[in-house]
Amino acid sequence: MISDNTEYFLPHPTRWPIVGSSALLLMAFGGAAWINDGAAGPYVLAAGVAVLGYVLLGWFGDVIREGREGLYDDQVEASLRWGVGWFLFSEVVVFAALFAALFYVREISVPGLASGETHTLLWPGFKPGWPASGPDIEGAFSAMKGWGIPTLNTFMLLMSGVTVTLAHGALNKGHRGRLVVFLLATILLGLLFLRNQASEYHHAYTALNLTLGTGVYGATFFVLTGLHGVHVAIGTAFLMVMLVRIVRGDFTAKHHVGFLAATWYWHFVGVVWLILFVVVYWL
Repeated sequence: MISDNTEYFLPHPTRWPIVGSSALLLMAFGGAAWINDGAAGPYVLAAGVAVLGYVLLGWFGDVIREGREGLYDDQVEASLRWGVGWFLFSEVVVFAALFAALFYVREISVPGLASGETHTLLWPGFKPGWPASGPDIEGAFSAMKGWGIPTLNTFMLLMSGVTVTLAHGALNKGHRGRLVVFLLATILLGLLFLRNQASEYHHAYTALNLTLGTGVYGATFFVLTGLHGVHVAIGTAFLMVMLVRIVRGDFTAKHHVGFLAATWYWHFVGVVWLILFVVVYWL
């Protein structure tokens, strides 16, 4: 919304940070208790997730309300864009650490376990090739192939990057009809991606015997693809909220920092998948 304010907006004191911190604490305690077979662990974790959902809805709701009331001028919106940029940078660091861990496992750890006297004494039959399960992990499994669902998902994410860019261009030109159509197409492609990934996981568990328990390949595969899938789900929900706000008339060609954040996040998800597709499925 257009703002006539000349002073930098400062929000009123809010309870959301302390409530959000409490939610994260509940999730940490619940997760730790669950891992250690604590009976109350799942319930504490679920309570933490519920409180976190309440915080996200309330906090983002306050930000949306402030924007609709015209409290954000250009300087505030510039600060919000910087905040989104730094958030995406933190996400880049997370995925970079996971890709680095995969590189270490493939190029250093697994070859190291198959060499020297330790290998001869403890794991004489262990082979250093990739994909590998690990020493003393029984049961054969099949690695995921790049053709099929992964290639289709790659195409859909690339197309969704095009449609969200076209939606942004339509917003800049004031074409509301095209904006809604292209944004709906992006959301649909995101949902199809998630549906295909769920089908791929079911196939991996039932037909390929590929699970989190099949060693280092299974662990790295599901952690990387699963975390990315969570990001796709979050991005799709983000775009759905933007669609509701667009229908409500919240954005203009000049003031649409929320929609801009959603497009940046979606492009980030697409770029990460391209790297993941090459590194995990093909190399």
